[in-house]
Amino acid sequence: MKSRLVFFCAALFFVLSISTAFGFDFSELEGAVSERTLDNGLKIIVMERHDAPVASFVTWANVGGVDDPKGYTGLAHMFEHMAFKGTEMLGSTDIEKEKELIAVEDSVFLELRAERNKGRMADSARIAILEEAYDAARDASFELVVPNAYGETIDREGGVGLNAFTAADMTVYFYSLPSNKVELWMALESERFFKPVLREMYKERDVVAEERRMTYESRPFGRAFEELRCMSFKAHPYGVPGIGHMSDIQYYSREGAQAFFDKYYVPSNLVVAVVGDVKPKEVFRLAEEYWGRIPYRPAPEKIATVEPEQQGERRMVMEDPSQPLYLVSYHVPDAQHPDNPAIDAFMDYLCGGRTSVLYKSMIKEKKNALMIQGSADFLAGKYPSIAVMITMPAQGHTNLECEQDIFEGIKFLQENVIPDEDVEEIKARAKAAFIAGGGFGGGLNSNIGLAMQLAAFETDTGNWRNLFTELDRINAVTAEDIQRVAKEYFTEDNRNVVMMNNAES
Repeated sequence: MKSRLVFFCAALFFVLSISTAFGFDFSELEGAVSERTLDNGLKIIVMERHDAPVASFVTWANVGGVDDPKGYTGLAHMFEHMAFKGTEMLGSTDIEKEKELIAVEDSVFLELRAERNKGRMADSARIAILEEAYDAARDASFELVVPNAYGETIDREGGVGLNAFTAADMTVYFYSLPSNKVELWMALESERFFKPVLREMYKERDVVAEERRMTYESRPFGRAFEELRCMSFKAHPYGVPGIGHMSDIQYYSREGAQAFFDKYYVPSNLVVAVVGDVKPKEVFRLAEEYWGRIPYRPAPEKIATVEPEQQGERRMVMEDPSQPLYLVSYHVPDAQHPDNPAIDAFMDYLCGGRTSVLYKSMIKEKKNALMIQGSADFLAGKYPSIAVMITMPAQGHTNLECEQDIFEGIKFLQENVIPDEDVEEIKARAKAAFIAGGGFGGGLNSNIGLAMQLAAFETDTGNWRNLFTELDRINAVTAEDIQRVAKEYFTEDNRNVVMMNNAES
C-alpha cells in the first residue's frame, strides 16, 4: 500500500537524481521526457538515461481489485498471476491442440460448477464423476504447456526483476533488459495483451486460493485487517478484499476471466513507461509496429458508487489465541483532493516513526505498546480511502489502553497547532526517507523507479507532469492545515475499530 507522501518524495528525488546525472535544471528535466499516444489509445512515456546500457519497462494497467465483478472478487489479482503464463507464440508445444483441450477443460468445469451450485439438491454421484473428468481434463491440457516459458525467455535474454503487483486501483508489470532488447520487450509484452492464453488458469486458481489461506485466513493480522476493510466500506468496492473471497476464487471460469480482460486490459486503459539507454523515436516506431496491432476499445468508466458519509463509530471485537492487535481507520478523500498533503503530514507527525507523538507516548514513555504504525492511504487513492493506524499492546497492557493513547494523541493535534519548525521537519523527514531508498523499484535513482512514477502520475492524475506539482502541494502545507484536517476527518463518527483480543488471557 503506498502513501500519497511517496508521490511527493518521488517527485523530489526525481528532480535531485536526474538533475545531478544530467546537469538539468527543473525545466530541462521535464523536457527530457517524451510521450506518444497511439491510435488505439495506448500512452507511451520515454525517458533517456544513457549512463548504462540497460532499460526498464513498466506496463501500468488502470485496473485493480476495485473493478472486480460481483461473484469474481480477486480477478484483477488473478491476472497478475496469469500474466506470466505465456501467449499463443510462447508457452505451448502445440497451441491448436492445447486450445482444443482447454475448451474441454472449460466445458467440464462449467458442468461441475453448475451441479455444485445446486447446493443440497446437487447429485453427489454426478459431482464425483465430473470431478474426476475435470482433473483429467486439467492434466491433459497441462501436458502441452511449457512451464515458465515467459520467465525463462526473459532470463535467457539478460532480463532482471520480472514481476508484477496488484492493488485496489492498479495492476503493474515490470522488468529490465539490456538496451539492445527493446524490440524483444515490445514483441513479448504486446503479445500478452494482444493474444493472451489463459493457460493453467484452474491450476493457478488453486495457487491463489492457497495464497488467501496463508495471507488472511491463517494470519491474525490478515483476518483483522479484512474485517476492518469490510467494516469501513459498506457501499464502495474498496471494502472487498483484493485477493477475493474464497468462494469466488473457486468459482472463476475462463470465460468470465476473458470477459474481464477484454474490458479492462485494453490499450486505452494502459500506460507504458520506458526509462534507460533508449532513443524515443525508435521506441515509438517499435510501439507502433507491435502495440499498434491491438484494436482500439474504449477505456472503462470509473466506479460510480460513492461511499455514504459514516454516521457513527463502527466497532468489532475478535477473540483469538494470538498477540492482541488494534486497528483503527478514518475515511479520507481521494489522492487528488487538496487536503491530502496535510493528511499525510498529520499522520506522519502523529505516528510516523520514532519522533512521532504516539511513538514517544506509547513506546518510550508508557511502554504499553510494542509498535505503532500508520498510513494516510492504506488502500489506494483513485477514490476516497481510509487512513489506518495499527498497534500491538505490550505484555500486561490492553488494546483499550492503546486506544486511549491514540485518541488522546489525535485530540492533542486537534486542539494545538504544530510549531512551524516541526512542519518543516515533517517535510525534511519525508525527503530524507525516500532518498535513502524508498519508493517503487528500490528508489527513484533507478530506471525502474522512474518508470513507475511516470506511469503512476500519468494514470492517477492524467498527466505525468503533475509529478512536479506535488512539490508545490506539499510545500504549501501549513500547521493550520494540519490542525484543520485533524478536526475534519479524525472524528468519532468517522471511525472504525477492530480489536483482536487474546482469547486465552
